[in-house]
Amino acid sequence: MALHRRTVVKGFGAAALSSMAMPFVARAQTGPMRVGFLTVKTGPLASGGLQMEQGLLTYLKERDNTLAGRPVQLFTGDSAGAPAVARTKMQELVERDNISCLIGPLATAEALAIDDYIRDKQIPTLSVAAAEDMTQRKANPWFCRATSTSAQCSYPMGDYAAKELKYKRVAMIADDIAYGYELNAGFQRTFEEAGGKVVQKLWPPLNAPDYGTYIAQLKTDVDAIFMGFAGSNGLKFLRQYKEYGGKIPLLAGMTAADESLLRQMGDEAIGTLSTSFYSAQLDNASNKKLVEGMQRDYKVDPGFYAAATYTNAAVLEAALKEIGGKIEDKDTLIKTLRGIKVAETCRGPVSFDKYGNVVGNVYIRKVEKKDGKLVNAVIKTYPNVSQFWTYDPDEFLKQPVYNRETWPQNKNLEP
Repeated sequence: MALHRRTVVKGFGAAALSSMAMPFVARAQTGPMRVGFLTVKTGPLASGGLQMEQGLLTYLKERDNTLAGRPVQLFTGDSAGAPAVARTKMQELVERDNISCLIGPLATAEALAIDDYIRDKQIPTLSVAAAEDMTQRKANPWFCRATSTSAQCSYPMGDYAAKELKYKRVAMIADDIAYGYELNAGFQRTFEEAGGKVVQKLWPPLNAPDYGTYIAQLKTDVDAIFMGFAGSNGLKFLRQYKEYGGKIPLLAGMTAADESLLRQMGDEAIGTLSTSFYSAQLDNASNKKLVEGMQRDYKVDPGFYAAATYTNAAVLEAALKEIGGKIEDKDTLIKTLRGIKVAETCRGPVSFDKYGNVVGNVYIRKVEKKDGKLVNAVIKTYPNVSQFWTYDPDEFLKQPVYNRETWPQNKNLEP
């Protein structure tokens, strides 16, 4: 028998008819929420991208895939770490999958590639990417970062190296990308302002097959080497540095000595100091759940990237609870995200400045062996670190974005 529209409507009853008459957005607010996730599954940044996915899935699994009383539909795009691909995948998530918000992407260049699209489509975005100007001179009103700018965690390390380690001369080596420039700049500013000197900078390409020629160029009359590598490059550099007989102490940026890499390192990593907004050794309830879930399901400790998406999910959930789960109300969601204070996340308490960037703890960590495995033990906590460190924000923003050649000034480089 053929079904006519009138027959179907009658069968649904009055309640169904009333539901069908509701606007789409109103109906959507009672069904699954559509969340986009942009990560990296191939290329040199894939180790971080995999941890991003594991951290986010761990958070959702803890909550039976439900946030603020609504089930979550997660739509994932693999950018391969390429800005052009990130742009294409973002368009697919918005235009094909109809996402209401985005978690990701991973890399600075990817975030910059989708910046204008996020603005145009007005997609609330909880990013892992550390692109400085997304929350500074060209702040994106739809962008919220619960992790760190590239330089944010480096400021404390520069301060620590000069004031507590009493280092005077440091060489730097980092990926030849915006992340490397900005990460190094934070260390350089605070280290030199405290009386130290950065006397050398080396910039291997992101996809460098070997670091031997760069290691041979490193000065030997320095107190330490600061390394600013992304993805698995920190592991590759550290191994080769030790193979070449390197003895100078190593200081690492946010990701060069990450937990996702420590399990592949040997005793040569012991003693390496690093800076990050996170350590798997943090003693709080949220972090204990994250560590337990990652060890149970993936047999690994969470690192920077897993903690990043786990924290972003916690911030998103806190905001959604405040607005009754109405993720489709984009204006209210982004306003709430930027004004939220979460007393406990896996990284510690977080809040946000008026540009949408996190204010939170930064930790100085030391690689130690504990129960037979390498861990990042926290040796000092810098509380409430903002993207502007101790600088006046207005004065800070009058300066150019951190770059390779001119800012900060390379006044102490030696031939």
